[in-house]
Amino acid sequence: MSASHSALVPEWLTAPAEANELVASVWPSSARRVDDGSVEVGGVSIFDLRARFGTPLYVLDEAEVRAHARRARDAFASAAARHGIRSRVYYAGKAFLSAEVVRWVTDEGLAVDVCTRGELEVALAGGADPARLGFHGNNKSVGELERAVDVGIGSVVVDSPIEIERLAAIADRRGAVQSVLVRVRTGVHAETHAFLATAHEDQKFGFSLDGAAEAVARIRELPSLRFVGLHAHIGSQIFDSSGFRESAARLVDLHADLLAGGEIPLLNVGGGFGISYTSVDDPRPIEEIADGILDAIAQECAVRGIPMPDVACEPGRVIVGQAGVTLYEVGTVKKVEIGEGRERTYVSVDGGMSDNARPALYGADFSARIVSRESAAAPALARVVGHHCESGDIVVDAEYLPGDVTPGDLLAVPATGAYCFSLASNYNYTPRPPVVAVRDGEARVIVRGETVDDLLSRDAGIAASASFSSRGSAAPPHGDIE
Repeated sequence: MSASHSALVPEWLTAPAEANELVASVWPSSARRVDDGSVEVGGVSIFDLRARFGTPLYVLDEAEVRAHARRARDAFASAAARHGIRSRVYYAGKAFLSAEVVRWVTDEGLAVDVCTRGELEVALAGGADPARLGFHGNNKSVGELERAVDVGIGSVVVDSPIEIERLAAIADRRGAVQSVLVRVRTGVHAETHAFLATAHEDQKFGFSLDGAAEAVARIRELPSLRFVGLHAHIGSQIFDSSGFRESAARLVDLHADLLAGGEIPLLNVGGGFGISYTSVDDPRPIEEIADGILDAIAQECAVRGIPMPDVACEPGRVIVGQAGVTLYEVGTVKKVEIGEGRERTYVSVDGGMSDNARPALYGADFSARIVSRESAAAPALARVVGHHCESGDIVVDAEYLPGDVTPGDLLAVPATGAYCFSLASNYNYTPRPPVVAVRDGEARVIVRGETVDDLLSRDAGIAASASFSSRGSAAPPHGDIE
């Protein structure tokens, strides 16, 4: 640890000369400060957004989402073309899903990956072609599988022996032949949080390499199922292709062995491509990752003397993450002595872990800026916290904000397009914020926010109490005594 850092401040975090810069790798490309020092996104003023929609507020830059979707599509198409194969890019809907976002990504040529009946219905409502949907999940219900087969879903990624039998019976009853992939645990552990790594043995997803071979053999015995390929996912927030290269070697080994039983047209390498949440994050460009993955698969196939299959992938965060900004209003500010002669400014905002669970769930780092003005004050070590009754209710664990941050300032946290809305909750009976899309100076709600009345309407006890009161009681209202 360098002399300029302590255990109280992350080693990667350094004090900037001033705390106004919008770091290009973290913010949407449309974010900029205007003449009065405030920020606009997608050509829309932060003040206009606050006035129309309130805070907290999820802001999503439509043009940014579309641009990242095109970039991922083109990166894998170009890499695949060099090897004479085709690619398919699925948008991982769990990152963020709404009917509008489904329209954006499908307009840009992406297929969509869903994990539940709810996500399936949103994708269909957004106009997605069922044949270009993939269905994941370790515990798909009979009802979910029935709905998937009924709508003609493109593929189901099977995750257990029970699911194979369950899906085969459903397809058979409907006279259908359902295409399936087998999810494989390759044993490659992504360099990420333990809860984000998904390929090691001791976890819930998929089959071991040996178990996958047995699963494929069983699928090939069942006339109502069609085995079309292997699938693997090694984790999330991955910055380069090295883990994918090792996973590809193991997948191609299995793929080669299984070719004796019939053709296998597809290999799905999953997703998990990372983005920058802070100025020091340095993910490799998606083009470099695509080239690395496809080159590794090609090399492994060449060594084994087998044809290269088509390749699919499932990016989510890298499509929508940088496009999102969450807007808050500062409520209280206080300075806390933290030792070693240091103090930290606690900046409390009107949201928190109910709209961004990732810091509490994964220890995820984010950055923040005051966006209602510029400041010439010296940067001060700060922690942005929420209004919830939890000491772990931290939005941004460590950041340098202007030393004059004050109640009423508007503060924004960038790179919140992925897994913030998706993981939002009503903790402490907090309504979930709306999602507003911005583009070319226009803003519109794409997911309606909740109100306290919405939350109260779900409480059957409140409805029952109101019904009881309407029938009258022995005591006068308000406990009055005559």
